[in-house]
Amino acid sequence: MITSLARSKIRSRVVALTVAAALSIAGAVTAGPPEAVAAAGVEDEGADCAVTGLPDTGSLPTDAKLPDPFKKLNATRISAKSEWRCRRQEIKKLAEKFVYGEKPGKPASVTGTVSRTGITVNVNHNGRSSSFSAGVDLPSGSGPFPAVVVVGGFGADTAAIKAAGAAVINYDPYAVGKEGTPRNNKQGAFYSIYGSSSSTGLLVAWAWGVSRIIDVIEQSGGGILKADATGVTGCSRFGKGAFVIGAFDQRIALTMPIESGSAGVPIFRGIPGEGAQSLSSAYGEQPWLGDAFGSFTGSPARLPVDTHEMVAMVAPRGLFIMDNPHIANLGPKSASVAALGGAEVYKALGAGDNITYWSDIQDGNHCANRAEWRTPLQQNIQRFLLKTGNAPGAIRISAKALGNLAEWRDWQTPTLGDATDTIPPSTPGTPAAANVTATGATLTWAASTDQGGSGVAGYDVLRAPGASGGTFTQVGTSTATSFSDTGLTPSTTYRYQVRARDGAGNTSPVSNTAQVTTQPGTSTGTCTAVPTVQTQWATGYVIQPLTITNTGTSTITGWTVTFTLPAGHTLSGSWNGTATVSGQSVTIKNVSHNGTLAPGAGTTSVGFQAIRPNGNTALPSGYTCA
Repeated sequence: MITSLARSKIRSRVVALTVAAALSIAGAVTAGPPEAVAAAGVEDEGADCAVTGLPDTGSLPTDAKLPDPFKKLNATRISAKSEWRCRRQEIKKLAEKFVYGEKPGKPASVTGTVSRTGITVNVNHNGRSSSFSAGVDLPSGSGPFPAVVVVGGFGADTAAIKAAGAAVINYDPYAVGKEGTPRNNKQGAFYSIYGSSSSTGLLVAWAWGVSRIIDVIEQSGGGILKADATGVTGCSRFGKGAFVIGAFDQRIALTMPIESGSAGVPIFRGIPGEGAQSLSSAYGEQPWLGDAFGSFTGSPARLPVDTHEMVAMVAPRGLFIMDNPHIANLGPKSASVAALGGAEVYKALGAGDNITYWSDIQDGNHCANRAEWRTPLQQNIQRFLLKTGNAPGAIRISAKALGNLAEWRDWQTPTLGDATDTIPPSTPGTPAAANVTATGATLTWAASTDQGGSGVAGYDVLRAPGASGGTFTQVGTSTATSFSDTGLTPSTTYRYQVRARDGAGNTSPVSNTAQVTTQPGTSTGTCTAVPTVQTQWATGYVIQPLTITNTGTSTITGWTVTFTLPAGHTLSGSWNGTATVSGQSVTIKNVSHNGTLAPGAGTTSVGFQAIRPNGNTALPSGYTCA
C-alpha cells in the first residue's frame, strides 16, 4: 500500500501516488496481506552455481543503459523464479570482479561468544588469525531477540529499533577494515587474514565482518539472539556498508541503508549527470570500493553491472532504503532509479511488497532521525525480524529527486513462471562420519531421489553443538553425497543432519541425526612457552616471539599454549598459530609448518598483539605448553 503523509507537500503526494499506480499496474503492489520472506539459512545460497563467461575488462562495451538483471552471462534470459538463484550468483561474481572485490567464504575456524552485552569473534584461516568484538544492547523482555546490526553507530534510530522489540548490535567496521590506509596497505581484521594488499575494498571487508558475527550467533545456541532474524542499518559511509552487507549475506533478513551516497545505492551510470560526489572522488576518498573499480571512475557506462542489480541481490528479502532528496551530493535521484530497477526483480519474484524506498522527507540534515521513517522502520522490523507484522512496502520518492527508470533501461520485466514441480525430494540417508580428526570430519550419506521431474540439485548440511540441545544451523552445501566439515574444536561433540534440495527449490525432510565427537588435540611430550615483549604502549602491546621449546626427549608433532589475559585486555591479532579465546583464557595451537619440534628445538615464529585499558600496564600470565 502506498500512502501519503499528511504533512507532505502536494507535489510529493502526486509523485507518491503516481508511482503507486504504476507499480500496481505492473504488479509490484499486491492485494491482501503479504507474507514475509525468510532469510536464507546460509550466507550464499548460490555457492554451488557454476559461473562461467565473466567478461574481461578490456572487452567491455560502453552502454549508457542499465544492464538487464534478467539476462544471464550466456545472453539468454531467465524464465522461471527458480533460475534467479544462479542468476543472482552471476551478478555477485560481476560485482566482486568489477566493483567491490572478492568476499571470501567462511574461514576455516570462526569461534566466539554471545552475551547480553557483547559478541566476540575469533577467526583463524591458513595460519593467520584475527579477533574483533561488537556491543549488544537488548530491548526489554526475556528474549531471545532478533537483532539489527548498526554499522558505525551513526544515524540509526536505535530507540525505535529497540522499541520495536529488536536488539542493537553496535558494530565498529574500522576494527575489520580501517579507513585512512593506502590501497596497498589496508589494515583491520579482514586484512590480517587475507593480506594488506588484498584488492577487496572496505565495504566487502565490513560485510565479511558482519557475516562472521552471524556465524558466532548461529553457534551460540540462540539463547540471547536469534540466528535467523538479523537486520543491518547504517548511514552515510556506513549506509554504503549496510547496503553491501545485506546484498552479500543472504542470512540478513532486513537491509536498511540510510543516505548512502556515491558507492552506495545510487546507480553508477547516473552519478556523473546528477551533481553527486563523483566516482573518482568516492574511489579516492577511502578504499571503500575494490581496487578494480578504478578503471571505471570515468567510464561507468562500461560496467557490466550496476547498483540496481545489487538491490536485486537482496531480493526477495526485506529491503528499506532511506534517502535524502535535499542533498544532491548524495545522488538521491540516481538512488531512486536503483530502487525502481531493483524493484522490478522483486516484482518478478512475486515479492514486490518486500521493498521500500522512502525519500519523501522534510528535514534535510544529513543522517537525522526522521519522524517519517519511524513507522515504516518499525513495521519492517515487525514483519521481517519479529515475523508478527504484515505491512506492505512503499515507494515514496520525493519530487525533488525523482528518477525515471524508463530513461535508463531498454529491457522489460519478464513474467517468471512458478515451478511446476512441488514434490520434495525423498529424505537422504543418515550421515556417517569418517576421517574424524581433532578439527574436522567427513560425512557421507545415501542419496535422495526426486519424483517431481526437476532432479536433486544438492544437499544442505546442518550442524548443532553438543549431544543434545542447541540449534541446527546450515554449515554448508554439497552437490555430492559427502561433505567435509572443518574448523571444529578438539574433543567436542557435534550433531549433523542433511536435507536434499531439487532444481525447483523444494527441500526434503531432514535426515536422521548423526553424532560425531572430534579427536583430542595432537600435542604430545613436554614443552615450554616463554613470552618476549617486543613493544608496548599505553593501550596495547606485542608479544614477539612467543618461544615454544620442546623440553622432552622425543619429537613432538603438535603443541598447545594457554595463557590468561588480564581483565580488560583483548586479543586483537596473532600469527603463526591458531588462536581461540574464551573469556580471558587464550589458547594458541600450532599450524602445519611449526608443530613438529625435535628434542631441544623451538620455534620463534609465534606472536600476538593485545589491546588494554589506557594506563593499565599488566601483561598476560600463566603460560603453559602441552
